[in-house]
Amino acid sequence: MLKKVIVLFVVGFAVYYLLTAPSGAATAVSDAAGAVMDAFRQVGVFFNELVG
Repeated sequence: MLKKVIVLFVVGFAVYYLLTAPSGAATAVSDAAGAVMDAFRQVGVFFNELVG
């Protein structure tokens, strides 16, 4: 029950943030996507160094 309430709160906050500050939300999503891509790139570098 608590998990459902927390998920609804997070989703509600995300929708509110998107509607009130779309440029800020776009920047946040872009930054998060960049961080994920950097993490995958670093894992690739690690395995390349491990093998080579």
